[in-house]
Amino acid sequence: MSKAADPATGKGARGDEPAHGGKTQRGIQSVEVGGRVLLALAQARTPLALSDLAGAAQIAPGQAHAYLVSLSRLGLIKRDELSGRYEPGPLSLRLGLLHLDNQPAFRAAVPRAAALAETIGFSVAICIAGPQGPTIVRYEHAGFPLHVNLHVGTVMSLPATSTGRVFCAFLPRDKLAGMWANQSGAADDAMTPPDESAAFAAALNGIRQRGLEASVDAPSPGISSLSAPVLDGDGRLLLALTVIGSTGVIDVTADGPTARALLAAAHDIGAELAAAPSLTVSSAS
Repeated sequence: MSKAADPATGKGARGDEPAHGGKTQRGIQSVEVGGRVLLALAQARTPLALSDLAGAAQIAPGQAHAYLVSLSRLGLIKRDELSGRYEPGPLSLRLGLLHLDNQPAFRAAVPRAAALAETIGFSVAICIAGPQGPTIVRYEHAGFPLHVNLHVGTVMSLPATSTGRVFCAFLPRDKLAGMWANQSGAADDAMTPPDESAAFAAALNGIRQRGLEASVDAPSPGISSLSAPVLDGDGRLLLALTVIGSTGVIDVTADGPTARALLAAAHDIGAELAAAPSLTVSSAS
């Protein structure tokens, strides 16, 4: 069987590689290079110019252009006609949603988040761990519109939001370190790591004891929130539920009705997952 040629380099298929059981598997080098282009775009989390995308994927701009043409035809990438920058295409979005829909914790959380929003009259976000930080993957609108730009894909600040602090309290240190580094690099001032601040460490211990965290007028004035973790049977964070409302309207006290409803929803999701072995949600890549 002849090897498939790389349209941009003229090189053939990737050489044989060891696989499970000592066997070998043959891969297509051009497909893997295209995967590097997609990975570079995913890690940037922002539209990129061709030169920036080529640099991030470690290929020449001319080579990158050939891949972008094919990836655009497939719908994995699209080019903004005004800026000329590249961003994920409709097929990438469909694949991402399909991956998410197949995560049991997310499936269990969606109906409960919708029911919670309807019951309490405040918006509810489902957040999972993404490479840049806690990321909204579902947003249930309820009550009056909020003057805050929250939507699917929004990354929450680790130190400045109730959601972020919940992740700081329950994520393993190694996983949190990467998210913290990504956010610190994008911040105007470098953020002090959570394990280097005694006050922040004490605040995280309080979150673990209460099982939830509140934010008032932060990070947006006039907006307050409550966030609670959904944990598996071993106490590992699967996702977080966050209730968001207007300051002065939403009750963010730890023993108030909103907090009790939020904790009950988070507990119910965890209980359902505990009843079915090996049901988890994976973080965004």
